[in-house]
Amino acid sequence: MKRFYRDAKVAAAEGGYIVELDGKPLRTPAKHALVLPNEPLALAIAAEWQGQGETISATALPLTRLASTAIDRVAPRRAEVVAEIVKYAGTDLLCYRAAEPPELVARQHDTWQKLLDWAEERYDARLAITQGITPIPQAPAPLAALEHAIAAYDSMTLVALHLATSACGSLILALALLEERLTPKEAFAAAQLDESFQIERWGEDPEQTRRRAALQEDIALAARFARLLRGE
Repeated sequence: MKRFYRDAKVAAAEGGYIVELDGKPLRTPAKHALVLPNEPLALAIAAEWQGQGETISATALPLTRLASTAIDRVAPRRAEVVAEIVKYAGTDLLCYRAAEPPELVARQHDTWQKLLDWAEERYDARLAITQGITPIPQAPAPLAALEHAIAAYDSMTLVALHLATSACGSLILALALLEERLTPKEAFAAAQLDESFQIERWGEDPEQTRRRAALQEDIALAARFARLLRGE
């Protein structure tokens, strides 16, 4: 799409802040008002639009996309989204450990166990661990505790959590990321621990490189969106 505006600016509005393109407020794809909860997020989204060239690139508007998703798709179906996120805890990556080789076993324990311990302390959610990839059932109590914590998030934060959870393959990693227990780099390293171990031994093919780069971008985006929601 050809750029159709000159300036993107932030304005106060009922319920928060909006971004205006030449004085006209931005709307979501579903034509809802794109009202942001604070000025830092609004300024960051305005910067996305101001930074567009002669042609608008949707891939260069990631914050706009996340905010729009929160309004159009998450807010109307919060309970479903919470349930989708909680499902990851049922088969959380951190709970499935290798039996060998010893180096990988040790690396998984050193990286993952402290995060499961943190989740138990933070959310009263003790998740069971196992060796291998055969699914094991998690007790209802920790899943309910995690669901209760997640349900307290607003729709915008749920978008960030959903993105981080799917990119990491782990709800615990995603929660640690959003609560700044982990940096994006640390969250990516923990999520990709097994694959990185194999790459150290056998190398990385171009498709892996592209896929891992995309996941790293998603994790960093989720963390940035969450920070902006906190006004940072």
